[in-house]
Amino acid sequence: MGRVINPDGSGKERTRLTKATVLALRELMRQTRPDETSRDLAAFIALALLEIANTIDQSVTAWEKKGYWLKADRFRMEWDWSASLGEKMKKAVLADDWASIALISAQVGSKLSSVKLPERHRLGQPWVGAYRQLGK
Repeated sequence: MGRVINPDGSGKERTRLTKATVLALRELMRQTRPDETSRDLAAFIALALLEIANTIDQSVTAWEKKGYWLKADRFRMEWDWSASLGEKMKKAVLADDWASIALISAQVGSKLSSVKLPERHRLGQPWVGAYRQLGK
């Protein structure tokens, strides 16, 4: 039996999540006042950041097997912010602290400023129902 190759690796997942996060950030900035959609957007951003943080170790495992320790450490340091901002966003959403959510959203936006989103993306609205999922 041959080896199983997963075409949807952690890098593709991270790219998809960063694009969806940028889309959610843009939509959150358009909100005039907090409502259910705003909660879903903020919760999705928190969940996406935590999921991005989970993909980092999967990515660097291959580099560490080959002995590329420096490359792996640089990559971890480059994405280290995702776990901390994800946790902060989660706490702020659960506490309904919209001032903190705005501040964290700005920080996330600055970190993901290089992500380009095409006009005709196929991401849809991945944030629908994220607030319920965050509360679990």
